[in-house]
Amino acid sequence: MTTARQQHSETTPASDEAGKFRQRLLDGLAASIVEDGYRDTTIADIVRRARTSRRTFYEHFSSKEACFVALLADANAEMVRQIAAAVDRSAHWESQARQAIEAWIACTESEPALTLSWIRDVPALGAAARQLQRDTMEAFIVMIQTLCDTPEWRTAGIGPVSRQLVIMLLGGLRELTASTVEDGGRIGDLTEVAVHATIALLGPRP
Repeated sequence: MTTARQQHSETTPASDEAGKFRQRLLDGLAASIVEDGYRDTTIADIVRRARTSRRTFYEHFSSKEACFVALLADANAEMVRQIAAAVDRSAHWESQARQAIEAWIACTESEPALTLSWIRDVPALGAAARQLQRDTMEAFIVMIQTLCDTPEWRTAGIGPVSRQLVIMLLGGLRELTASTVEDGGRIGDLTEVAVHATIALLGPRP
């Protein structure tokens, strides 16, 4: 009989190796987006930058689009993680709002080419993109509702925050970011207006 530990030891090396190749392919796509943009990137570009083969690519992804969706899903998951980690949940609620916005801005600025590609290229991807957008929105909604569901926020008369309010906040931040990037502006310049809008939207009702 094969024990659970034996199964783990037998499958982990192969899984780790597969994970490394998958990450190399995602990194290859990310690098190609920086250099050439998503639309002009080919699978040949991805595998060349990943230093692997087409066969390996198709072992992990069915198409360039599938690879792109995976790249964006991973990037969004990491963004959620970084924002949540940046917030000191014992701080005053307005300070927490600023910390979250500053983390949002920092994450977005760190990947400008990917941010621009999300804005310009995702809408043309069809069903896969719509599901990605829904999943991403849900992850951010859960994160914000969780961050706002603490004694600090409740003491201030805020929370639990409704889904509708969170969607309005996220939609506004995304559109503000999109218009700024498309107009060639600096995302960092949005910090103060985004902080003030967030505090006004989520703050205590009169």
